[in-house]
Amino acid sequence: MNSDSDLQIAGDILAVQHLLQPAAEHPSTVADFVGLARSVAADRARWAPLVRYDATTRWYHRLRTGPGYEVWLLSWLPGQSSGAHDHGRSSGVLTVLRGTLTEHTRRGPHTLAAGAQRVFAPGHAHDVVNDALEPAVSLHVYFPGLTEMPMHGAAGRTADTDANVTAPQPTATTRTATDVLRLTN
Repeated sequence: MNSDSDLQIAGDILAVQHLLQPAAEHPSTVADFVGLARSVAADRARWAPLVRYDATTRWYHRLRTGPGYEVWLLSWLPGQSSGAHDHGRSSGVLTVLRGTLTEHTRRGPHTLAAGAQRVFAPGHAHDVVNDALEPAVSLHVYFPGLTEMPMHGAAGRTADTDANVTAPQPTATTRTATDVLRLTN
C-alpha cells in the first residue's frame, strides 16, 4: 500500500496563491498568520530597505505589531545562528525572504530556501543557522508577541535516524525577548 501524504498527492496548498484568502486585518487562526506573513513578505518595498547586516550578531528589526502579535525582520550572515531555543508561550511563522537557512530540530535538519515557511507551536525547540555562503533574511510572526525565549543546551544531531536524536534540554538561562532581540523601534 502506498503511504503518500495529502501533501505529496495534492502539493503545497500554500504555494497556490490564487487559493489563499487575503491576509486578515486581525489574524486569529494559523492560516491567518501564515497569510499575514506571506502578505508582509510580498511587500518587498516595505522591508527590503530596512535590512542591515551585523558582523557580530544577527540583526533584528520589529517591523510591525498588531493585536497580540509582532512581526520581526532578521538578517543572517554566513555562520550566524540563533542558538537552540524555544519561544515560550508564543506560536510562530518563520518565512525565509532571501538566502537559505537551516532549522535544526530533534527530528533533524530542515533546509529552508527563499519562500519557505515553517509554522511552530509554543515549546517548539530549534536552532536556526545560516550555514550557506550568502547572507539570508527572514520574517518572523509571533502570537502572542514574543516575551521570552528560553535557551537550550546544544541540540543532539545525528545523520542516521530521529530515534537517535535527543531533544534539546533547557538550560538555567531563560532570556526575555528584549534580552535576545535588540529592539530597533
